[in-house]
Parts: sequence; C-alpha cells; structure tokens
Amino acid sequence: MSLFNELTFLIAKLRSPAGCPWDRRQDHLSLRPYIVEEAYEAVAAIDAGDMKGLASELGDLLLQILLHAQIATENGEFTLDDLLADLKEKVIRRHPHVFAHRNRELKAVKANWEKIKQQEKRSIHAMPALLAARKLLDRAANLGIELDLEIGATEEQRAGLIILHAIKEAHNADIDPELALRNVIAKLSQLMNSLPSAHKT
Repeated sequence: MSLFNELTFLIAKLRSPAGCPWDRRQDHLSLRPYIVEEAYEAVAAIDAGDMKGLASELGDLLLQILLHAQIATENGEFTLDDLLADLKEKVIRRHPHVFAHRNRELKAVKANWEKIKQQEKRSIHAMPALLAARKLLDRAANLGIELDLEIGATEEQRAGLIILHAIKEAHNADIDPELALRNVIAKLSQLMNSLPSAHKT
C-alpha cells in the first residue's frame, strides 16, 4: 500500500464510528476556515525560507483536502477519485502547449491560458479583494487592456481606485501586493511590539 493510500485510510478511520469525535463532527462549512489558515501558514513558511516548515504546512493543507474528500464521499457528493480525475483533466486542458503540441511561446501560452480561464467561467468575486484585483490586472495585461484608473464619483470609489492603482504599480514592478502588504504589516507589528508598554496603550 502506498503512503497516499495509507493516509486516505487513516482519514477514513478518523471519520469512522471508532474514530475521533472532533473529526466526525466536521463538515464542509466547519472546516472552511482551516483551508485558508493552512494556506497562509504555507505562505509564511515560504517567506521564511523554511523548507521543513513548508513540507509540514503543505501536509496540513493536504489533510484538509482529504478530509473534504472523505466527507463528500460519505455524503455521496464526490469521491477522491473524482477529485483526482478532475484535476488530471484540468492540468491537461490548461496546458495544450505541452500535451497538444500548441505554440509554446510565452505570449501565446498566456493568451491561450486566458481563453481557457474564460471558458471555465470562474468568478473572481469569491476571492479576497486583493487577490481578485491582482488577477483582474493579470487578465487585463494578457488581453492588452489598459484599465481606466480615473478617480470615481464617491469617496468609497475614490478609495477603491487609489488602492487599485497601488496594486497596479506593484503589479508593474513584478511585486505580489499580498506579500508586500504582509511584509509591511509584519514589520509594523514588530515595531509596535518593541515599544515600551506605555506606548502600547
């Protein structure tokens, strides 16, 4: 039995009547926060250059995926094999330049990638706003569209456009705005924590 199969067996055991009471109580909704948490912890390990930590955090992320797959199997929603088959098909579909001998030039790859994403009709509105903005800017750049960043009519629109403009500047400098903001927040937090107690109140 492969390690992967052993792991799926362990997850099924956790969810069984003889398993863990906490794991048995979980469902897709209750586990939702942990996917985000584990993903951010993996990013933090990458930022720190901690490869041992990254391996551990990616394992925790995989645990969440396997838990969702097991719950879905129990509910008759989908199986792990369904998940893996969908992923395999998606990888092949999104890389015709590798698997269908299409144009392998980077410009053509990006343009084709954008067409494929549009066909998949995935909404950016379900993403955090910062990530959605970055993906929107990526899409606009791939399509050769210059976004109109003129100031909006309301104070809220003006604030949003100023933030979008900052994201666009970061994008043009090949800087990930999410990581840039996280780094600044971390430094500000360190600065605040280094202040005497009297300055923290």
